[in-house]
Formats: sequence, C-alpha cells, structure tokens
Amino acid sequence: VLRNAVHVEEAEVEKCVRDVMKEKKIEQQDTGFKKNLHISLLQISGYKKLYLNVENLRKVPYDSENEEHEEQLIELWNLLMPHENLKARITKQWCDIGFQGDDPKTDFRGMGLLGLVNLVYFSKHYTDEARQILSRSNHPKLGYSYAIVGINLTEMAYSLLKNGALKSHLYNVVSGLPQLEHFHQFYCYLVYEFDKFWFEEEPESIMHFNQYREKFHEKIKGLLLDCNVILTLQN
Repeated sequence: VLRNAVHVEEAEVEKCVRDVMKEKKIEQQDTGFKKNLHISLLQISGYKKLYLNVENLRKVPYDSENEEHEEQLIELWNLLMPHENLKARITKQWCDIGFQGDDPKTDFRGMGLLGLVNLVYFSKHYTDEARQILSRSNHPKLGYSYAIVGINLTEMAYSLLKNGALKSHLYNVVSGLPQLEHFHQFYCYLVYEFDKFWFEEEPESIMHFNQYREKFHEKIKGLLLDCNVILTLQN
C-alpha cells in the first residue's frame, strides 16, 4: 500500500493515507500522524513529478523559429543590458553577456530550453544581483563567461535533482508539492554562490574552470547532506 502511495496523483493522496493507516491499524483520529503522512506523500510524489517537468524542459531544444523561445532570449538581453540595444539577432554583442559566439542558440544544446529559462528566471527575480554578477564576470583577471557558466550551473542543479540529492532541501522548503519555481530558486542560489566561490578561490585562469566547478559541486553536495538544509536566496 505504502509503495504504491508514493506514485499517486495529488487527488489520491488522501485515500492512500487512509489505506496506510487502516493497514497499519493506526487510529483514523490520529490527526498528527495523518497530516504528516499526507505531507510526506505529497513531497515524495511531487519530487518525482518535478524531476519529470524539469527533464521535459531540458529535452526541448532551443528553436530560433519558435517565437516564444526568441522572446525569452531577447528578454534575457534586456534584463541584463537595459541601456544597450541589440543591433541584430545574430551579433557579437551576445558575447557581452557571456555567450560563446554570435548566436546563443548553439550554447543551449546540452540543457535545451531549461538553460535559458533558468538564466531568465534569475535575471528577472534577482535583477540587481544578476547585473552585478555579470559585471564581476568581466573582471580582467578573474573573469568568466556569465551565460556559459549559468548554463553549466543548470546542468549541476539538474544532476542534483536527478540523483535525489535535492530531496532534503526541497522537503524543507515546501510542505507539499515542490514546483518548478523551487528548482529555479535553487538554481539562483547556485549562481550567486558560485560567483562568490570563484572570486574567493582566485583561479589562475578560466582554463581551470572544470577543476573549480568540481570543487564547488562537492561543496554543495556536502551541504545537501544535512537533513535540515535549505539553500535559497532571500529576496
């Protein structure tokens, strides 16, 4: 009964709670147990559903023929560079916010639309921080490619969700169904903390990025081992 209960839809959770209590001969009047089991089942089934939603977004390739995709890309530029207009859709200006070439669509290959959605979310909800980090990423000695690193951190957030490492964090953040918003919030935390980490570590050059990325990854995995962990930025 319990094994089946962690796979049910939200509407069926209440029935599963009653079934488990009946199976285990727990009094139905035990409201404390009933409430806790209800929340737990929502969180467990919700985690699985959240992963599927994130995975579906990752599987969508960036399509320059798709108007919605293009609008999000332009929105990213406008959020980060409000005083500078794009001279064309394909332009070297994209390098100013950390893309590799003159058409960002090629940089989204690994993480698909998820990479863009994350970048836009951070820039929209933490605009001042995003512009500040973009400015810091242009440091003459310690600089890095803002957008490329952002997409790299999307991959990190995705892999932590996929292997279950985000469970304690998400269970502590929301007493119910975790939403896509909660994944985006964790991503924002990663972007902000990675920038701090990078400048504290003072790497010799960007050529050592993978080494420091792995060190940061290990640090985050260590924090996520704490069953009381909550890793979010405060607005």
